[in-house]
Formats: sequence, C-alpha cells, structure tokens
Amino acid sequence: MSLLLDSPATERPAAGLRHGRGFWAVAGAFLVAMAYSTVPAPLFPLYVAREGFSTFAITVVFAAFAVGVVISLVLAGHVSDWAGRKTVLIPALGLEIVSALLFLTSTSLPVLIVARVVNGLGVGMIAATATAYLHDLHAQHRPGASPRRFEIVSTAANIGGLGVGALVAGVLAQYAPSPLSTPYVVLAVLLVVSIAAVALTPETVVRKRVSYRPQRISADHGDRAGYLTAALGAFAAFAVFGVFTSVSPGFVAGELHHPSRLLAGLVVFLVFGGAALAQTVTGGLSPTARRRLGLGGQAMGVLLVVAGMYATSFPLFLVGGAIAGVGAGVQFKASIGAVTAMAPPAKRGEALASLFFIAYLGLSVPSLSIGLATRFLAPVTVMTWFAAILLVLLAGVAALSRRSR
Repeated sequence: MSLLLDSPATERPAAGLRHGRGFWAVAGAFLVAMAYSTVPAPLFPLYVAREGFSTFAITVVFAAFAVGVVISLVLAGHVSDWAGRKTVLIPALGLEIVSALLFLTSTSLPVLIVARVVNGLGVGMIAATATAYLHDLHAQHRPGASPRRFEIVSTAANIGGLGVGALVAGVLAQYAPSPLSTPYVVLAVLLVVSIAAVALTPETVVRKRVSYRPQRISADHGDRAGYLTAALGAFAAFAVFGVFTSVSPGFVAGELHHPSRLLAGLVVFLVFGGAALAQTVTGGLSPTARRRLGLGGQAMGVLLVVAGMYATSFPLFLVGGAIAGVGAGVQFKASIGAVTAMAPPAKRGEALASLFFIAYLGLSVPSLSIGLATRFLAPVTVMTWFAAILLVLLAGVAALSRRSR
C-alpha cells in the first residue's frame, strides 16, 4: 500500500495573502473541532439523570474519546506529512460531524461510547495535522518571521477550543430547548462551515508516493532528553485537563452541591480559558521560564482544588482549577514549541503525532483511574491521591528539564 510524501513546506515559495487567510481558516477549524470535543462535559449530569449512569460509566464514555484519539494518532496522525494536510484534515472534520449525528440519535451508553470513539478518531487526525498545517502556513505567509504567532494561535485554538466548547454547551443546555440536542446541532453546523473554509485553503505539501506504515511512537526526534521532557510535560498537562472534563462536572454537582449545567461548563471553560490566556501572555518568556511556570501552576492549582473539596468551597475549587489550567496550558505550550523546533520539517507531523499520543494517554488514563477508584473510595480521597501522583510526575519533569539543559 502506498501513500504520498511531502517535501518540507519551508522549501516552497510563499504564496502571500492566500496563505495568510488560510492560516486563520485552519485555526478556526481547529478551534471548532476541539470545541466539539468538550460539548458532552457539562451534559454528563443530564445523561446521569436520564439514564442512571454511574461516575465510572461517565469516565468510560470519556475514555472512549481518548482511545479513539490514540488509535487515530497511531494509524493516521502522521499521514499528512505524506498525503497532504487537507487530505487528512477534511475527512477528520467529517468524522466529527458523524459523531455529532450519533449523539443526536440516542442517549444509550453503547451509542455514547461509539460517538466518543468516532470523535476521538477525528481529533487524533486533526490535532497533529492542524498544528503542522498552521506551522506551514505561517512560514509561507511570513518567511523568516518568529514562530511566536504560530505557537500562540495553534495552542490557543487547541486548548482554548476545549474551553469554548464546554462553555457554549453549558449555556445552551441551561437556556436553550432540547439541552441534549441543541449543542450538537450548533457545533455540527460550525463543522460544516469549517470544512468549506479548509477546502479553500492552499495545500502546503508536495505529495509523493511512499509505503504506508503506522506511526512509530519514539523519542528520537532530534533531542532525546528534550523530547522526553516535552512528552512527560504534555502528559501531566493533559492529566489535569482530563480530570476537569470528565469527572469535575460530577464533583461540582454532587460533592459541591452546584447542579447548574452552566456552572459545569464554566468550570471547564475557566480551566481551559486560563490555559489559553496564559499561553498568549507568556510568549515572550524563555522555554525554561515557561516550564517552571507550568510546573508551579499545576502543582499549586491541584493542591487548591483538593483543599476546596475538603472545605466544600466552590470558589476555592474554581480558583484552583483556573491556576492548574494556567500551569497546564503553559506546560503544553512549552512542549509544543520544543518539539516543533527540534523536529526536522519532513517529520514535523510525525513528531507532533507522537507528542499528542502521549498527551492523550494523560487525558484518559488518570481520569479513567479516578472514575474507577470513586466506586470504592470517597471522591475527596481519590483526588488527594491524584494530586500526590501528579506532584511526583511534575517533580520528574523538573528533574528531566534540568538534565536536558
């Protein structure tokens, strides 16, 4: 079986204004796709009320998304390096629409799991492809310019989109009719618009035929120690994101006694919104400073979250979530920047696919473990153990970071 291989985007002549418009079109599509991924987060309490799902069942639905992402990253996350960015991105956006249609057909557990797997399959293709596509378009629109715009926009679309999706879904679920349908309809329409916008964007790779192989998950992308630091940092960041998108709405409704769907969406939005804002305002910091800020923010934030749960204080829980989101966002931005800089242009999509693979393991494994543990232990106890394990992981990232320097 053969696919198509690119020559580095930086070797192609700049196409000027079309690449500039395409940069923002892809950024918008990236944001919409990631926003769709968190639509179910504030709706989980509604599914629990309607179908009687347990906390563990909800985390299984959430983990199904990450399973789809991981499978997709292994099979197709790197293919845009060979077949072209649009060749991968447009079908991936189509998968997101299929997922939305599945959510609209039923609220049964098997359908929800399948819908989330399909959602994950699309995101696995989108995450690495859209990030590499944005880098290509930025380089061809502004040859020789600093990569800062690319770093800010790509990570803000990724992380900011996750926050926007939860907030929009929470607002629609609180005030619009058919709370388990309207959010999916709105995002499906935006996904259709996104496909049209990407279709009008110029391709940035020249395609050649090569033999297909699955993605190799490897740290050999230039600087092995630096890549390992970036990968573990991304794992830790997405572990925080995973907890807040999968189990925190249930904690807020149950343990903290705030059942509002808008509040559930607001919690997720503040975590991801804080992450996106921090990524924007820390662009001038050195990679070392970003890493330190990310590590410190995550450590402080998760401790405040646990303290808020012990004190049954929603404001403290919210502040802790926002600070943890800031730390996770900066940490993830540092990882994206490091991998993009160290990877050869012809393997940039592959290197990013490896990074996202590890990050999405961080999104699924901790949240699924927490969901399982809550069947036997009190949620506050489970979150205390999560905080302790995360602090150990963050200490390991800090040690590796010093070693790689």
